[in-house]
Amino acid sequence: MNHRSGFVNILGNPNVGKSTLMNALVGEKLSIITSKAQTTRHRIMGIVNGDDFQIVYSDTPGIIDPQYKLQEAMMSFVKSAMTDADIILYVTDVKEKPSAEKQYTEKIKESGIPVIITVNKIDLSDQEELEKITSSWKESFPGSPVIPVSALKRFNLDTLLNAILSKLPEGEPYFPKDQLTDKYERFFASEILREKILKNYKKEVPYSVEIEIESFKDESNIIRIRALIHVIRESQKGILIGHKGAMLKKVGTEARHDMESFFGKKIFLELYVKVAKDWRDKPAMLKRFGYR
Repeated sequence: MNHRSGFVNILGNPNVGKSTLMNALVGEKLSIITSKAQTTRHRIMGIVNGDDFQIVYSDTPGIIDPQYKLQEAMMSFVKSAMTDADIILYVTDVKEKPSAEKQYTEKIKESGIPVIITVNKIDLSDQEELEKITSSWKESFPGSPVIPVSALKRFNLDTLLNAILSKLPEGEPYFPKDQLTDKYERFFASEILREKILKNYKKEVPYSVEIEIESFKDESNIIRIRALIHVIRESQKGILIGHKGAMLKKVGTEARHDMESFFGKKIFLELYVKVAKDWRDKPAMLKRFGYR
């Protein structure tokens, strides 16, 4: 059998479990996961290799109606993922109806790219309800496989993998066989820290934050990281730091533990908070933070 290789781009609305699914398919936690919408801001690749295949998964931000330039940049990642895929993995869940995002599902149909519909979170449904949901998606996407899974419980992922492999085009690998992702270590350090902020703060604060890794020094037995947390307003700086620095210390401790697990090394983490007024609407700052 000839070698198969291709880009499998994961699309869907916020909170349907795209990042959980990619992490499960790749076998590593590459995308951060929280219960909040818009957790994923970038397009993140996870590469899975076999002797005769290479699958390049792309996790993308949830489909939203942009309200500021940061969200416009996030949606540009979604648009690019709708055009350069060999296979589109459209993720929905048991609570979402096929009509929930017609604008994008119609665009996906018009693209002519092979589509696999993945109905996630089936552990929250019963058999009768699930049959109705899958039938509805089959009507909406005739000819495309509709595969129920639970990414969290890792249920039916083998069936999904086989469906992907059956549609993967023949070709040489795009990346070295030992490469796991297209992102650098600094990116994962910043995402781990951003995940802890998403989990520890409420309302607008987590959405007003961007992480900048000012220095990343990988020494023989320790990694020294200096991170700058940008916020939009002075009041948010106070909330992030907390009384006598307690909140920032808590976030730093949680992030450091996860970084040590991820990098397999001791971490020395320095955190600083800086006000960058309206950074979400400033093209120069968005470019600096990797939103192009």
